[in-house]
Amino acid sequence: MMMRAPLIVIAGPTAVGKSGLAVRLAEKIGGSIISADSMQVYRGMDIGTAKISKEDMRSIPHYLLDVADPADDFTVADYQPLAETAIREVLNEGRIPILVGGTGFYIQAVVYGIDFDTDEGTDTKLRKELSALEKVRGKGYLHQCLEAVDPVSARLIHPNNTRRIIRALEFYEHTGEPFSEHNRRESEKKARYRTAFYVLTDDRKKLYARIDRRAALMVKEGLVDEVRRLLADGVPYAAQSMNSLGYKETVKALRNSEAELDRKALISEIALHTRHYAKRQLTWFKREKGAIWFDIGDFTEGEILTKIRQDLSMRGITDGR
Repeated sequence: MMMRAPLIVIAGPTAVGKSGLAVRLAEKIGGSIISADSMQVYRGMDIGTAKISKEDMRSIPHYLLDVADPADDFTVADYQPLAETAIREVLNEGRIPILVGGTGFYIQAVVYGIDFDTDEGTDTKLRKELSALEKVRGKGYLHQCLEAVDPVSARLIHPNNTRRIIRALEFYEHTGEPFSEHNRRESEKKARYRTAFYVLTDDRKKLYARIDRRAALMVKEGLVDEVRRLLADGVPYAAQSMNSLGYKETVKALRNSEAELDRKALISEIALHTRHYAKRQLTWFKREKGAIWFDIGDFTEGEILTKIRQDLSMRGITDGR
């Protein structure tokens, strides 16, 4: 039997330092980086997504940055085949693919090959009817409907994430089966790659302090102007990209501000929502069996890199040099 291709995963919450560590690991083992960030796929969205700069890439090849127009929707079903193509390209070049990011569903879709090629959930008429129903009955109504037929999905999907709620309701309507049951079966699939999965974490207070600093830096470096430019270029207020962290708060501030925009309040709101998101990310990655966790408060970056390289050598992914 042919040995499965190697794949390294560097995951963890936002602002924990995944990108920098991944670049330095790639330098040492001959790796290339494939982004697993649902917002860094969008062109022109750089400040609010904390997209890595060309300088910080340090000549390491990076994939799946700037591959989508921010006016268009981009889903995990769009991401998965692009990531698989990137992995094949990296392997064909004799390099090691390193999947890096905090979007757990994107990582899971690649590692386990979740099947998105189904006819369920593609009923445009039903989707429009559900969207209209949400407008008539009010925010939160569809989430209540989901709780009635699929309480597991309702617990996992935020009440404001109407798009995912509708997707789950569509699936139930077409199959009679809870979407959570479909996801459970898919998540039980064995990894398609020889995967080495590492998760970075940190003390909650320290992580939140870093998130607060990042939010302030984003606004200082021009997040508001970046959002203004995107809107001026024709990206709709309601676009999926504009509903992401940093952007939705800025859009709201711009639409509600008749006078001087309150940047202090904006920073506070971005930081609050990002802290909540980081907590959900940590919960997601705790479900990943076999992942090795590194608390960055317990180790230096050099020590983490050494431990990862030792583990990769034991797995036969690198030669230990």
